[in-house]
Amino acid sequence: MSKMVNRIRLPRAFRPPAQINAEEHTNGHPETGCNGKSAPHEAENGNENEKESTPEPVGFWHPDLRQVRNRAFVKWIITTAFLMGFILAVLSLYWAVFFKVESRLPHLLVYVVDMDGVPPYDNTGNAPFVGPTITQLVQQQLSSEQPTLGWGIRPASEFNNDPLAVRQAVYDWDAWAAIIINPNASALLYSAIANGNASYDPLGACQLVFQDSRDDINWFDFMLPIISPFMTQAQSMVGRTWAQMVLQNASNPTLLANMQNAPQAVNPAIGFSEFNLRPFYPYTGIPAVSIGLIYLIIISFFSFSFYMPIHMQYLKPENHPPLKFPQLILWRWCATICAYFMLSLAYSLVSMAFQINFTHTNSITSETQATNIAEGNPVSYGAATFVVYWMLNFCGMIALGLACENVAMIVGMPWMGLFLIFWVISNVSTSFYDIEIAPGFYRWGYAWPLHSIVEGSRSILFDLHSRLGLDFGILIAWGAVNTLFFPFCCWFMRWKTQHNIHEYWPLD
Repeated sequence: MSKMVNRIRLPRAFRPPAQINAEEHTNGHPETGCNGKSAPHEAENGNENEKESTPEPVGFWHPDLRQVRNRAFVKWIITTAFLMGFILAVLSLYWAVFFKVESRLPHLLVYVVDMDGVPPYDNTGNAPFVGPTITQLVQQQLSSEQPTLGWGIRPASEFNNDPLAVRQAVYDWDAWAAIIINPNASALLYSAIANGNASYDPLGACQLVFQDSRDDINWFDFMLPIISPFMTQAQSMVGRTWAQMVLQNASNPTLLANMQNAPQAVNPAIGFSEFNLRPFYPYTGIPAVSIGLIYLIIISFFSFSFYMPIHMQYLKPENHPPLKFPQLILWRWCATICAYFMLSLAYSLVSMAFQINFTHTNSITSETQATNIAEGNPVSYGAATFVVYWMLNFCGMIALGLACENVAMIVGMPWMGLFLIFWVISNVSTSFYDIEIAPGFYRWGYAWPLHSIVEGSRSILFDLHSRLGLDFGILIAWGAVNTLFFPFCCWFMRWKTQHNIHEYWPLD
């Protein structure tokens, strides 16, 4: 038996050093055995076999690479064509939001309420002219072929002849803005000329009521460029009409003396007091309701790749038995939700760190009172404002993140990257820009998660008209639906792994 063992020659790598030295010194030659015959040198043979199994690199146009080149060219063409189609389809969602937007500007309703001459200023003996002149200008705007807003002339009786009721309508989002001709607009002008009232203020004739924090893009890009020239033109028309009326009595020395005492009653005659109920301030709120929320999506997306290696430790039987799959699903879901809870806190703290007000109460006492920006943004829920803001971001992260988790388990890489692009663009297109002036195709955006996050964030940070119940409801619904799909997506991912199914199309 021992002879048979001696005849079995182990490879050099498996022989003990003492045996190798004894064999090499037997005849003074490393290739000579105990019987003086030459023995094979396994190390050199191994190197030769390795050299033979590794082909030498060749040039790109080598004949042996012809089939590989053909396959690579075909796959390159298919991949490029697919990505081009994806770019055209998905990026069009963003570009198309503003396609022919000027034709949809009438969707931005602006009330024009003529209260000039309503009681108790209906028996002054002089016919009101400020209100009728401005409403006539509105009619001209509506009949012109130029892009304009949705001017809506409303009777004063609809608001009980109360300018504050019009402000309330603007706050409640019944209209984007309102132009109010005050009840005493014409009466004060007549009185200023008749009595020489040096304290007459032209700004007391009309009001412009708005809240740019509802949608600063709408206001500054689409509404203000139309409303501002309108007010200038209204001043000009009223001033011209008023000047003609005054000049008819220019020969009256008493009237001329009164005009000298109150020249502002002649020119500019009227003006517009502007009441920004909820201004977009501080400006550090811009990322909190726009670009910053893109990072909320990205954080939700990348949490999958960061946490998945941690979860997979339970399935690798390295010095421990694997975890039961149903319990792994439960652990993954709980761990993901807890991660969103803490990550959303970190995201919310960024806004607080850059001094967006979450604690100090603004001096405004009613919804119709204009906010004083010197006191910062008004808090909506007192000391609980930050907690409400955090919970909105938390629910938003669940809605956005669980959708990413499920899709990642279904499609895998590299398709998940394409879904992220679609997810960002579809959410941004329907949340950063007003759906009212987007094509009708985008009405589905009201149900998209980021739209509710943006609307809720604006409401919390700027004390706007609140629809938080609806916003939280939409986000919770997204989280619930994705939670229902979560176990099935986990099972599908395990099935792909067990069957060695790769998401990318085969290259062979």
